[in-house]
Amino acid sequence: MNMNRHLSLFVGLAVLFSITKVQGQTTIGKDTADQVGSSLSLQQAVAIAIKHNLLVNQADVTAQGARINYNQAWDYMLPSLNGNANQAISNGRSLNPYTYQYTNTQVNSGSYGLNSNLTLFQGLQIQNSIKQYGYALDASKMDLQQQKDNITLNVLLAYLQVLSSRDLLVIAREQANVDALQVTRLDTLNQAGALLLLSNFTDLKGQYAGDLANIAIATNNLESAKISLFNILNVPYKRDVEFDPSAFTLQLSEYADNPDSIYRTSLRTMPNIKAADLRVMSYQRALSVARGAYYPTLTLYGSINTSYSNQATTKVLTGTSNDLTNQYVTVSGTDYDVYAKNQNYADHTIPFGDQFKNNKYTQFGLQLNVPILNYLQVRNRVKQAKLNLKNQQLLNENVRLVLQQNVETAYQNMISAYKQYKSYIDQEASYSESFRTTEIRFDEGVINSDVYIQSKNRADAANINLSQAKYIYIFRTKVLDYYQGKLTW
Repeated sequence: MNMNRHLSLFVGLAVLFSITKVQGQTTIGKDTADQVGSSLSLQQAVAIAIKHNLLVNQADVTAQGARINYNQAWDYMLPSLNGNANQAISNGRSLNPYTYQYTNTQVNSGSYGLNSNLTLFQGLQIQNSIKQYGYALDASKMDLQQQKDNITLNVLLAYLQVLSSRDLLVIAREQANVDALQVTRLDTLNQAGALLLLSNFTDLKGQYAGDLANIAIATNNLESAKISLFNILNVPYKRDVEFDPSAFTLQLSEYADNPDSIYRTSLRTMPNIKAADLRVMSYQRALSVARGAYYPTLTLYGSINTSYSNQATTKVLTGTSNDLTNQYVTVSGTDYDVYAKNQNYADHTIPFGDQFKNNKYTQFGLQLNVPILNYLQVRNRVKQAKLNLKNQQLLNENVRLVLQQNVETAYQNMISAYKQYKSYIDQEASYSESFRTTEIRFDEGVINSDVYIQSKNRADAANINLSQAKYIYIFRTKVLDYYQGKLTW
């Protein structure tokens, strides 16, 4: 019996239903090896995969960036405050700003100031930007949740494949044990010379050799399934890990919901649908932001400035003196010189601190900027915003269409899997009973080995088909649960 069939079936499921790819993983350190102990439950596997998956982490980083954009949109409500300082040294002929005379010396000068602006009205662009980036932030959160749901579904598939491979290995060993008993019995008869047909013994030996080969294939498939699961978890592989066989429970009845109700529920629960709706609202606000540029902008502004120069001087009194003038007075025919009392001053540079305080001046005002013609930029930006909105609306419609098609396909696959599962239950029961009677007749020597082997192969194939159908049906139901936002185990 070819035990490789189950692997191809699950590969087909993976191609059809997995949303994220196995290579969507991050490189992790050695410390994560301890996260997987002697046993690995499905809940632990999902948690580890979500923590280390690349697409999940990238979606988280994107959400953090959207949070920054949202905070920045709010920050535009605050006033701006900027400081400036200018210090210069000039040589050669220059104008002294204090005496308004030319001088030919080194001039050290500086200017310092603070200025602030507060936007009072800008066509509601700031308010609409806050809402725009708020919707974008919520959409990025939905994208993050979608990636978590996707990787969860992938882990479910991989975990199911491990359990299926393990069950098939058990079946292969049980099949080999049955043939081993027959080989031992026939060998004993052959040694005693009581074997009627030697071909019965050689046929069973060949059958048993095939069983051993099937065990080797099933063992390899199990290890491959475990490696694939650890690859999704992105942690080092541990060969001796135990898995929970009761991680999934199988409902023997048909799925309760119909595709229409599943689709309606998915429209309310699927994160990618919510994200698409939020992006439409975000682009609607972006259009409002673009239109806001048609309106005037009213800004309140204010500034405080001061300056310094080493050429700034002041007169300082150094003393008084009686100086001879060019005038005289005549008293009784005698001329007397006239002396005048003068105050003497010296130029002293004004200290930096005094200049910083004395040269201070402030300015406050309102500025109105009315857009009239700016290369038609606003009109073109509005047109571009309309196109962006239209494109997102088309994407939104397509997301819903794809979802509806996926739900219909998933539901049909579930119905088919359920019918196959029920049919294989009957087939396995029938072929097992047929093989039981055939084995009795073979033991009594009524029939030959070819009839026995054919009956056993049918029973073995039915047992394998039933085991595969069980896990396929479980996964089909989990896909429908995924679309309704109620993945449970």
